[in-house]
Amino acid sequence: MEIARAAAGLFVRQGLKATRAEDIAQAAGIAPRTFYRYFAAKEEAVAPLYEAGARRWVEAVRAAPPGASVPQALEDAVRSTLRPGAGATTDSWAGVCALIRLTRSTPSLRRVWAEVCQTSERALGEVLAARARTGTTIATATGTAIGTAIDNDAERIVRAARADGRGGAGGAGGTGGADGVDSAVVDARLRFAAAVAVAAVRAAVEGWAAGDGTGEGLPGPAELAVANLATLRDFPWDALTEP
Repeated sequence: MEIARAAAGLFVRQGLKATRAEDIAQAAGIAPRTFYRYFAAKEEAVAPLYEAGARRWVEAVRAAPPGASVPQALEDAVRSTLRPGAGATTDSWAGVCALIRLTRSTPSLRRVWAEVCQTSERALGEVLAARARTGTTIATATGTAIGTAIDNDAERIVRAARADGRGGAGGAGGTGGADGVDSAVVDARLRFAAAVAVAAVRAAVEGWAAGDGTGEGLPGPAELAVANLATLRDFPWDALTEP
């Protein structure tokens, strides 16, 4: 993480173009060859900083009480991780703000940020899938239309499997599951839910970073993210699959 912090500081102070990998190595107190042992390009050096915040949020969702609805788990995780003092100092948050702001004008940094967000989608999808396997249906857990859509998909697949004789313990060519259900469609719904949730938080963080992140009385990233996530409760998910 020391290399990441050194790279972030240099990028913010003197810009990406003016910063060489050798400069980052020197600031971190390591040899250039050591730097390249961990990173293929200088832009990649800040990925651990992006990843740290994303990982804290996903892990907070994972740690939510089993009885909590998914929207509640997402929002509570945001409140507990996206504010100063939640694993980072106020100064660190100012640095994160500046670093994310740089992605707007630096395509190579924007790619690193986008890759981290995509990785977060996969991780969150796994967390949602794990919560779905705890015994509470998605529809009950989320209280939103996406839960109903997932459960309806599962029921439809069961009916189709039984109709053509595939209802057994994991039919050939499928991933299997309870009642021999191929879980591909259900998993796709969960991945979509994770992607939308991550996008809601990403938009909030980027919107916050677009300012200076220090305005008195202005909403912080946690407040913006909670507002975005709240809109997902009544999102018309079923409309997305209508012909």
